[in-house]
Amino acid sequence: MTPADRYAYLGPEATFTESALLKHLDDQGLRETAAIIPMRNAASALQSVLDGDCHTAVVPIENSVEGGVPATIDALTEHGRLQIVAEVVVPVRFVLAVKPGTDLGSLSSFGTHPHGEAQVRGYMAEHFPEAIYIPTSSTAAAARDLANDAGEHVAAVCPALAAERYGLDVIAEDIGDNRDAVTRFVVVRQPGAIPEPTGADKTTIVAALRSNRSGALLELLEQFSTRGVNMSRIESRPTGDGLGLYQFSIDLQGHIREARMAEALQGVHRVARRLQFLGSYPSADEVKVLVDPTTDDSSFARASAWLEATLHGG
Repeated sequence: MTPADRYAYLGPEATFTESALLKHLDDQGLRETAAIIPMRNAASALQSVLDGDCHTAVVPIENSVEGGVPATIDALTEHGRLQIVAEVVVPVRFVLAVKPGTDLGSLSSFGTHPHGEAQVRGYMAEHFPEAIYIPTSSTAAAARDLANDAGEHVAAVCPALAAERYGLDVIAEDIGDNRDAVTRFVVVRQPGAIPEPTGADKTTIVAALRSNRSGALLELLEQFSTRGVNMSRIESRPTGDGLGLYQFSIDLQGHIREARMAEALQGVHRVARRLQFLGSYPSADEVKVLVDPTTDDSSFARASAWLEATLHGG
């Protein structure tokens, strides 16, 4: 098995992240030949790619209920030399699982990750109001510990994959309070060829403000608005260099090979203290980005042609 066949992901086994990785491998026709390796955190998964031990890492970056995943955002920023080549969106569907033969009348406690508990709180309060919540390190760990008699809980709130993997009986499906909840994962590799534009793309960057002064953020954001580039996510993270100094993790609708995006990123490079390009890649929803006629590639081409002609007396 060579590093090219090895795929790292945020573990443990049977999490939503593994489901995202398996979906990506299925889409690429690589599931039968890939070795998938769970890692203890996002940073170690990314480091395995940076070190060349694994070809690809899959890590969560955004949840529709909880927002951005700071550990992933910070790890991507810190490593800085990795590239997002794809994204995978997975519906967050929790099941309630027990060991075979469990008397449901004895369901006095349940285990899951705190984020999982927050998303099933209404269901559990309605159907099992007396059950005590016991935190676990992950939703999959709740199922694993229950199956191995390693926890104090008698039921697990976990992904269906975890219940199946650890031989548990599912007594209730799709118990999340928000039925539309999804988590977005990014597929990360060492820098290489940027995927070709599809018309339905995202670009991810990290930009650090030059100083903590009035208008600094507005100056950065104007680089996008004046060129018709829409943001789909923006989150602030401290730079670690001092109070009041922030950097922004930003997802943009479009591709770096589009003129409007290229000019916007050049503008950010001029006004920001630091700009990291983390990738342009196809959007999972495949929805074409609507571009105003005044900011499409032909508009920029006409403007360049006019300037060139003007400079030469045309």
